[in-house]
Amino acid sequence: MRRTFEDALSWSAAGTGRLLGAVAGWGEEQYLAPSGLPGWTRKHLVAHVAANADALGNLVRWAATGEKTPMYASFEQRDADIAAGSAKPAAELAAWLHESADRLAAGAAALSPGQWAAEVVTAQGRAVPATEIPWLRSREVWVHAVDLAAGVRFADLPTGFLAALADDIAGKRRNAPGPAVVLTAADTGDRWELPGENDVTAITGSLAEVTAYLAGRPHALTTTGGGPAPTLPAWL
Repeated sequence: MRRTFEDALSWSAAGTGRLLGAVAGWGEEQYLAPSGLPGWTRKHLVAHVAANADALGNLVRWAATGEKTPMYASFEQRDADIAAGSAKPAAELAAWLHESADRLAAGAAALSPGQWAAEVVTAQGRAVPATEIPWLRSREVWVHAVDLAAGVRFADLPTGFLAALADDIAGKRRNAPGPAVVLTAADTGDRWELPGENDVTAITGSLAEVTAYLAGRPHALTTTGGGPAPTLPAWL
């Protein structure tokens, strides 16, 4: 694993700042514009990010108190919260985004080393130490800063974060059905292999493009023969 707890803390803070900066000063028109995620406006996306901060805050409380506090009561409740958030006025939604981020940061800052080592469970059912929380938040804020379709690109994300994200996603995809692909980041020399039943497809591009592809986001990658890169199934 190439990322450290300290890396994740730094990326979480920087990504939160970048996302908050991207939406600063937005009114109804900007918030109601389509996001980069099909079927979602920017309001849906911002509501999702705000709800995620509150959900990760539940894991922080779990680590701090030992009382089991799941991220979400249910996936249905999570979806309902996002839908309700997407109907909020722009100023109210912006306040939720900022306040939820501040609550999460304050709660995390108060954890002791022993509390950071406590086991919590993610929304996907994985039991992890609380030290994974900053990484989970890093993924959320950086990837969705791009999904806002407000000028942030994968190429703008920290190189170390991109490499760690590519490692993380590739690791998950190795255990799931999908096309056999070998990806090479031409600018860093990193390489990832995804198994599959079909013949292996070789793809080379920048680290940013490779990570966008792995994350199921728009990219400019083609195969070494010039054809389109195979479509990958959903990541999460």
